[in-house]
Amino acid sequence: MITVYSIFLTIAVYKLSRGFGQKYSSPLTSPVFLSTFIIITLLVGSHITYREYIPAKKIMTYLLGPATVALAVPIYKNRNLIAKYRVAACVGLLIGTFTTITTALVIAKCFNFSKMLLLSLTIKSVTVPVATEIGKIIKANVSLIVAFVILTGMIGAMFGPKLLTIFKIHHPFARGLSIGTIAHGIGTAEAVKEGEIQGAVAGAAMGIAALLISFIVPYLIPYFL
Repeated sequence: MITVYSIFLTIAVYKLSRGFGQKYSSPLTSPVFLSTFIIITLLVGSHITYREYIPAKKIMTYLLGPATVALAVPIYKNRNLIAKYRVAACVGLLIGTFTTITTALVIAKCFNFSKMLLLSLTIKSVTVPVATEIGKIIKANVSLIVAFVILTGMIGAMFGPKLLTIFKIHHPFARGLSIGTIAHGIGTAEAVKEGEIQGAVAGAAMGIAALLISFIVPYLIPYFL
């Protein structure tokens, strides 16, 4: 019963959060942030532990596989547009990927973070399944990786679209590319809400950025330790 309750609770809260976010647009009403806050509050109030919530989480996480694969549909439909901007996209992906890694390293060095914290922070912009595998290679802490990845995705989804608008970046290709590169799956879900082009480009950027970081980080990190 707890599993069924948890699944329906999560779906209902997310749906309500989306409606609320559409009516009152703000980073704090972003569905990812708002629904997470509400669900945690309700679970604590219902005395449901995280261990009891895990079966429901596993079922919903399993469904992310088909949902991620489904991103291939808008990518295919917009393949000509992606091909048209392929040079700009490659430059943007490389700059975005290197920036997210180097800023993490600079922050870690400035605040004198431990080696484990530094390693875990460098792969914060990669989707969780890929990040955990990279973490095993560079011997980072998996729990820290998951926390940083989710936090990065939430911040990207909450503030990314607003910042792009503030800096007058309105082109759907550019918006999708930047959000997908920096905020992985959570950001891509936010980009999909803006439009099909944004979602398609964000999905492609998320996958390519994961590949780039998978090749870059294991070779780059030793020079900073």
